[in-house]
Amino acid sequence: MDLRFFLLLAFGLLCFSRVSVCEHVEDDVDVEDELDLDLPGADDDEELEDDEATPTPKAPPVPNVTYKAPEPMGEHFFAESFDRGTLDGWVLSSAKKEDTDEEIAKYDGKWSVEEMKDSKLPGDKGLVLKSRAKHHAISAQMLRPFTFTDKPLIVQYEVNFQAGIDCGGAYVKLLTQTPDLDLDHFVDKTGYTIMFGPDKCGEDYKLHFILRHKNPKTGEFEEKHAKKPDADLRTYYTDKKTHLYTLVVNPDNSFQVLVDQTVVNSGNLLTDMTPPINPPAEIEDPDDHKPEDWDERPRIQDPDAAKPEDWDEDAPPQIPDADAVKPDGWLDDEPEYIGDPDAAKPDDWDEDMDGEWEAPQVPNPACEAAPGCGAWKRPMVDNPNYKGKWKPPMIDNPNYQGVWKPRKIPNPDYFEDLQPFRMAPFSAVGLELWSMTSDIFFDNFFISDDRNTAERWANDGWGLKKAAEGAAEPGLATQMLSAAEERPWLWVVYVLTVALPLILIIVFCCTGKVSQKKQGKKRLILQDFCLFYFNILNFKALYNFVFYF
Repeated sequence: MDLRFFLLLAFGLLCFSRVSVCEHVEDDVDVEDELDLDLPGADDDEELEDDEATPTPKAPPVPNVTYKAPEPMGEHFFAESFDRGTLDGWVLSSAKKEDTDEEIAKYDGKWSVEEMKDSKLPGDKGLVLKSRAKHHAISAQMLRPFTFTDKPLIVQYEVNFQAGIDCGGAYVKLLTQTPDLDLDHFVDKTGYTIMFGPDKCGEDYKLHFILRHKNPKTGEFEEKHAKKPDADLRTYYTDKKTHLYTLVVNPDNSFQVLVDQTVVNSGNLLTDMTPPINPPAEIEDPDDHKPEDWDERPRIQDPDAAKPEDWDEDAPPQIPDADAVKPDGWLDDEPEYIGDPDAAKPDDWDEDMDGEWEAPQVPNPACEAAPGCGAWKRPMVDNPNYKGKWKPPMIDNPNYQGVWKPRKIPNPDYFEDLQPFRMAPFSAVGLELWSMTSDIFFDNFFISDDRNTAERWANDGWGLKKAAEGAAEPGLATQMLSAAEERPWLWVVYVLTVALPLILIIVFCCTGKVSQKKQGKKRLILQDFCLFYFNILNFKALYNFVFYF
């Protein structure tokens, strides 16, 4: 149990006893009579003594989570946990990236199968990207190609940015099934059907879902990007925990993106992709041009307006204040600044090189007691006759024709694909990445068309990691003490959290002399207060223990 439990337990016991000592002082009944009559006050004292004699409970031991490699159960197309400890079945690309400097063109980034550096599950291995500032490419064939028919696509895998992430990606590519697909030459331009996963550079936190849609008229593939998630993704990149990334694409064209089994983005392929799956039916005519006499001005200057005869454009905006009077004692003959009388010309001053030496200027001491020094000038005030440059007033343009737009014509490239879910089949899984941070941990890749099967795999893999990481986290007391070491002012918060309600209870119970009937009401009021306090701190269960155990 943590520190907060013991603090609140003490507070609850005080609520339970209702500060019995104070009640004895308040009551008209003698203490000895109360004992003889076997009234509740005496029992409360005995219960309090029993509570004090009860030994402090010990914190439960941290549960030991034993790792067991997940086993795919049910329909699936790809499952990889890396717990064999090898890269068997995976192909390292030996290709070079085109249009890149020769020094960094090779896909020579290192991969390794190993445990996480701070693993909470001994024996749990994963695929680790080991190199910084390198191109990495690795891929594996699936059990069989995935064909988009009448079942959903579920893709999920785990990522842990063990060293954080400065700039780099951890996304997966589902490589399109083609006769010429060669995993040994897997590069950035290798055709893929879907790209999915986290990516970050600077303060731009992304979670990609990109599909390549085949234009039915031209046969060319075009990238379509899902809308940006509304959720704040920063924590997933900075907390150094293992997160589960899941993509679900359904035959009705709906999709969901989940992190740790929580939806962070969703939509429809027909309405929430950029650019849209289907082009517009009409486009602006590229050969249409705005007529020269087209008037787009909604308002114009009144051509019939004339400047008033008494309008003086030359009047200054400010003039000297005619009512101002020079203050008494003003020193007209004294300069505001004088040469410093204590200054002396430096010994190394060369008048031929440096010019004639002059003492630095300092405020004139004679002006300190005077309202001012030097020539007095009247202060400036706004000129009441100032009007500025005259301009004709604006009126509605009688010839206004609106903003010109080219006419619409039928789009020659228009098509309508109402089933974008039916994408090109894919037969391999690949990671083609560049990263400025090393030690990115990947694990438990899984592709299926059955949601229950995918969730079972997630619970057996990521669920076990989550349990182990949670069991290893420091208790609340340790976190509170660590926070207070960094920010000592938190001790004031901790003290007030406990002291303030105690003071209120003592003041409530120990002031005034009331009957036992009113004491009963006060007890109910006090219980309500304790319930409110515990609810604020999410300790309603402790309240029930204190008052009803």
